Amino acid sequence: MILYKKRRHYKYTLVDSFSRKIEIEPDQKLGNDFLYLDENGILFISKGYSWDGPSGPTIDTKNFMQGSLVHDALYQLMREKYLDLKYREYADELLRTMCIEDSMSKLRARFVYWGVRIFGKSSAIPDTQEAP
Repeated sequence: MILYKKRRHYKYTLVDSFSRKIEIEPDQKLGNDFLYLDENGILFISKGYSWDGPSGPTIDTKNFMQGSLVHDALYQLMREKYLDLKYREYADELLRTMCIEDSMSKLRARFVYWGVRIFGKSSAIPDTQEAP
């Protein structure tokens, strides 16, 4: 038997490593070589990490990029079972907050938030499949 995952189409690759303090502080470091969350709530994303950017009916603008990076990273941690799905709402709210911090209008950020709340759950659910 093998375990595998379907690859997603990624639009962006991180040129330099990125880190951000978030409110989730796990008991121990969790994640993998490209992406981890430490005990102090520092989310670390390595140079070379790829993500698909903003999803859905939207335009990939500069004020959406950091938020989409962190949001996609947190969803990946949930998808890979490092982070509990109970943090999905926090990840969605953090996306909204980061977009506003990066000068997105509050109205557009609200639409972004509701878009991921309504349509994003399937992207956080573990996606490992098996074959004989």
